[in-house]
Amino acid sequence: MFADPARVRVAVRLRPRNAEELVADADFPDGVELQPELKRLKLRKNNWDSETYQFDEVFPDTASQKRVYEVVAKPVVESVLDGYNGTVMAYGQTGTGKTYTLGKLGEEDCADRGIMVRALEDIMADTNPENDTVYVSYLQLYMESIQDLLAPERDNIPIAEDPKTGDVSVPGATLIQLKDYKSFIGLLQTGEANRVAANTKLNTESSRSHAVLLVSVLRCFHSFPFSFRFSSNENGSRNSRAPVIRRSKLLIVDLAGSERVDKSGSEGITLEEAKFINLSLTALGKCINALAENSPHVPTRDSKLTRLLRDSFGGSARTSLITTIGPSPRHRGETASTILFGQRAMKVENMLKLKEEFDYKSLCRRLEADLDKLIVENERHVKAVVDAEEELHDKLNQARSRVAEAEGKLASALGDTEELRRQALHHVNDIKSLEKKLEENAAGLNSQKEVPEQCVADQLTELKERLDKERLTQLVKKQIHMMVLKEKQNEEILNLKKKLDEESKQRKKREEEIRNLRYQLAQSNEDAEIKRIEKGGSGRSSFGSDSPLNLHRPNILRDTINGQRATIAKLFEQVGLQKILSLLESEDADVRVHAVKVVANLAAEEANQEKIVEAGGLKSLLVLLGNSEDETIRRVAAGAIANLAMNEKNQELIMGQGGITLLATTANEAEDPQTLRMVAGAIANLCGNETLQVKLRDEGGIKALLGMVRTRHPDVLAQVARGIANFAKCESRAPTNAGHRVGRSLLIEDGALPWIVANANNESSPIRRHIELALCHLAQHEVNARDLATGGALWELVRISRECSREDIRNLAQKTLNASSVFQAELRRLHVSY
Repeated sequence: MFADPARVRVAVRLRPRNAEELVADADFPDGVELQPELKRLKLRKNNWDSETYQFDEVFPDTASQKRVYEVVAKPVVESVLDGYNGTVMAYGQTGTGKTYTLGKLGEEDCADRGIMVRALEDIMADTNPENDTVYVSYLQLYMESIQDLLAPERDNIPIAEDPKTGDVSVPGATLIQLKDYKSFIGLLQTGEANRVAANTKLNTESSRSHAVLLVSVLRCFHSFPFSFRFSSNENGSRNSRAPVIRRSKLLIVDLAGSERVDKSGSEGITLEEAKFINLSLTALGKCINALAENSPHVPTRDSKLTRLLRDSFGGSARTSLITTIGPSPRHRGETASTILFGQRAMKVENMLKLKEEFDYKSLCRRLEADLDKLIVENERHVKAVVDAEEELHDKLNQARSRVAEAEGKLASALGDTEELRRQALHHVNDIKSLEKKLEENAAGLNSQKEVPEQCVADQLTELKERLDKERLTQLVKKQIHMMVLKEKQNEEILNLKKKLDEESKQRKKREEEIRNLRYQLAQSNEDAEIKRIEKGGSGRSSFGSDSPLNLHRPNILRDTINGQRATIAKLFEQVGLQKILSLLESEDADVRVHAVKVVANLAAEEANQEKIVEAGGLKSLLVLLGNSEDETIRRVAAGAIANLAMNEKNQELIMGQGGITLLATTANEAEDPQTLRMVAGAIANLCGNETLQVKLRDEGGIKALLGMVRTRHPDVLAQVARGIANFAKCESRAPTNAGHRVGRSLLIEDGALPWIVANANNESSPIRRHIELALCHLAQHEVNARDLATGGALWELVRISRECSREDIRNLAQKTLNASSVFQAELRRLHVSY
């Protein structure tokens, strides 16, 4: 292990003018002038004066993603593959292209792939799965809290530091071993979906957190000059080398953009996010200043960001920094701050250290395995020799015994021959005597006339007695057999009686449990809560605080609901989930009603949802929804399914088990507004899953939503509008997500546009807000523009851009109108200005 000095490399990338800047800054020159061939830029102070800065590389607005990667990141990636730590980081004002440079996936155009994708592509191509291992973690630093983007439930993860080496790690983060390049793309998509973003005046999707991609590479080399050898015998040598392990990590850091509140227009939660972003960037700037000035104290503990980047600046990692700037002269102050940050970072030097060690443990294990093999082979060889000697000895004894046996047989044969000769002489004499007797008998027969009759009668009498004895014996045997069968039947009857008694006891026990459940459910006042749901109220006790159907309630009602939830939780602990789910199949209708209410309340808690699904609760709820004729059961079952549909994993299970078909059937059959509100809420949650959109539409999800507007109930219409907004939002993101169609909107194809236009200015705020969002998202695809213009949606977009109370929606409408050539041509034709 050795150290090598290396300065932080800094590059500058200029973003091209956007649509807003082309209009606002049309009469002004760019705030910066690039000289790429000299690797420097000039920052204009005014029309006649400017300041010049030198960098390691300067990229104009026409620079390709591939060239940026090869110059900035590829040397760092190659160092990581050689066993050094490395860092690639993007810094700059919000909206200047940091996330585009680092995290662009490039599903539509491979030339748009960012540094993250290209770096992992090179790492996977250079590593061998048999000897090398690549692990990935994806984190975000949001408001000074480290969160896991691959497992969002992991929040506020602590940072650990090795007291011996000073290495910084995040042991609580998800660590996933990569098998191929495609799996990494899936992880990036998951992480980007979970990253916090917001709409500001400077950027419609501004990152509100610092994202850190951590790639750990473990490489094993078996052929290095330093090796350990031993000889197995005097004639030949057996060489064994200690494997060399190289451990390195690559950090790719997408910093949130620095911003001025007066320009970004942040307020509320976005204002708090901006404060934390600027504080962490300020702490990073202080560390860079201290390192650049060789200060004895570097304040790395002022922020979790500086703790994570401790090895990247002033540590042992090879670091490349790309600073992104915009051309607009209106943001000269932010551009100057970014340039000065890069200038100070160029003065920081790191001491590169090779993370290499000999794997003597692996060598010891291999040598022990070889020794065990030799011992086993030696034992087998010794055993084979002993077995061969014993086999030869046995064969010799067998040969001797066969010889002795043959000699005995020969002697016996000689004796038998002599005996046969004597018997032959004896038979000859017998034959002569028999001939003489025959002659005498022949003479006696001539004198005998008939056989006496008394002899025949005696023989008949003897035969009858024998026959009677046999019959009596058979009769006794038959009676004995019948007695044995009767005893066996008696034993079986006794066993059946015992089983019937046991089943009777079990039945009485279950009836007692059912009576107890009914009593406890009556105590929980759940019937009152369901009546509130029917009248239009919906609290967390039925759908959870994150449910789309949740409304604010007074404190007294909230306390009542909390008390009911505590009673339900106590009932859940005493009875158990499996027994409660089994009551969903009870023959008693009242028992089924109470059971489904309990399951709906349990499903409102996120902690219970996974348990309910694993125990088969989702399947039982779908069966109730499809088979039950009781309106209360259908309404509460639909509400429970809506709660479970808040979870993305459960959404795939609901679709896979035919849930959307059952919900669509219920939507067509039901007339009760509250039942339709629950069904619409469940379908609206499913509309927010990008991977299920085509299947949801093919199975009638959109048609079912539009069919429920027949009730004209405001709560139902609000859920229909929310579902359409979710669906349109997912479609608007289609160009940046692989596997989605980018043609004409499925909403327009299913006839949703007339209803959207008719309700775009609805008196109800929830309905109007969702419809306005849906229109803005639909208009982002140029392929929908002609339908929107002919269907009257263009006028609503103009109204939204002028009158919408929400500034983010108003800005999105203006941006959409400016970006569409069809809309621009139609507005010019009609002489309309907005």
